[in-house]
Amino acid sequence: MGQGQSIPGHDCLLAAVGYNSNLVAFQGDAFFHFRAPPVYNLDHPVTPIAVTFPENSEQIASIVQCAANNGYKVQPRSGGHSYGNYGLGGIDGEVVVDLKNLQDFSIDPITQIATVGSGTLLGDLHSRLYNAGHRAVAHGACLNVGTGGHFTIGGLGTMSRQWGMALDHIREAEVVLANGTIINAAPSQNADVLFAIKGAAASFGIVTKFKLQTHPAPTQAVQYSYTLNTGTTAERAQLFKDWQRFIFTKNLTRRVSSELVVFESGILLSGTFFGSRDEWKTLEREMNFPAADKGSIIVLTDWLGMIASQAEDLIFQVVGGIPCAFYAKSMSFTDTIPDGNIDSLFKYLDSTTKGTPAWFIIFDLEAGATNDVPMNATAYAHRETIMWMQSYAVSLLGPVSQTTKGFLNEISNVVSASRPGAFYGAYPGYVDPLLENAQQAYWGSNLPRLQNIKVQIDPNDIFHNPQSVQILPDHL
Repeated sequence: MGQGQSIPGHDCLLAAVGYNSNLVAFQGDAFFHFRAPPVYNLDHPVTPIAVTFPENSEQIASIVQCAANNGYKVQPRSGGHSYGNYGLGGIDGEVVVDLKNLQDFSIDPITQIATVGSGTLLGDLHSRLYNAGHRAVAHGACLNVGTGGHFTIGGLGTMSRQWGMALDHIREAEVVLANGTIINAAPSQNADVLFAIKGAAASFGIVTKFKLQTHPAPTQAVQYSYTLNTGTTAERAQLFKDWQRFIFTKNLTRRVSSELVVFESGILLSGTFFGSRDEWKTLEREMNFPAADKGSIIVLTDWLGMIASQAEDLIFQVVGGIPCAFYAKSMSFTDTIPDGNIDSLFKYLDSTTKGTPAWFIIFDLEAGATNDVPMNATAYAHRETIMWMQSYAVSLLGPVSQTTKGFLNEISNVVSASRPGAFYGAYPGYVDPLLENAQQAYWGSNLPRLQNIKVQIDPNDIFHNPQSVQILPDHL
């Protein structure tokens, strides 16, 4: 008898997957650590009580019921890129529902609405949509991320300024609730659930299928890239000021995406313009773009290649594509960072002890179509955001040091110093396990409504991670 067979709920979890032992791995089994998905962030090691690999919604419903009956919390895992390992529960002892077998895909030739399984990775979604009639949706550039998490947290990408975030494409979704029922969430039925899964799904249920509105894929784009490897502190600060002026230009065309990455040896300024080379060069001149004629541009006519990101390539080089110990933070901006704070930031970066050479700060232009949606239309609350900042540091030797964590915290303090008491949101997809008042930072003014929905559909907090939506004591 394997050690895993002594786990409460062993038999009903096995029964939930049709007694197929290949579809469940139990803690304590001889090969559990080979079969269970790897921890993404080594700074937060967690071990689930069991990892299931269901093949359909009915099996997921049975898994959730079994877990609830045996006192376990549940979290779904899609691509497994949670910075806090929340796809593995975020704490020891949860039941994980790995969605990798949910690979449904079809597209209605009339409505062009795609039905997509929540275990689909972004790279597969990208190619399947394109091969099914040159269709597309907005999503991020890291193609190993799973749709189950990406589309239910936010989903920022190069097309977001034109089409909205990934979650703005969701028209309906099939969801397994805490009581084991399988429902369809749509504007006309279970609308509260639809609201909740568009930004906070891990607290409310497991999405098994999406119905996504698609768009004709772009046919031409210009990718631009400019790297500054030298320069004084003041010169680097000035480049940032010039870029910030550009992205905060009133009525800036939505056809341009842009990001600026600060790292140990320089600055990378890159992005995509959806149009011709001549149109981009005209925009460069008219807008006095800070990198005009100094970098390189590539003209692309293949949508499958347009989704690439220079910043993602840089991150991959730093991280190495393998699990590591890291820490990350994020902040939303609805207005520009004052020049004085920018100067202070670059002076700080050039003078402080960081604890690691493997760090970077990504500033992303947002706005556009994501701002068109009312703040209370979806659980995702950061509709007024113009720019996101994500700071990220990797430890090359063991756990992330307090020095490195302090370094990232001070970055946030420096850029916000001129506005004491101002609210800076945090992106739910860039999990910060050390963030104070995390729920408020992630969901802002939508949090009270989410707490009320939680009471209605998950009163026992079955779907739980360390920063999930919690039920207030006066609702208990």
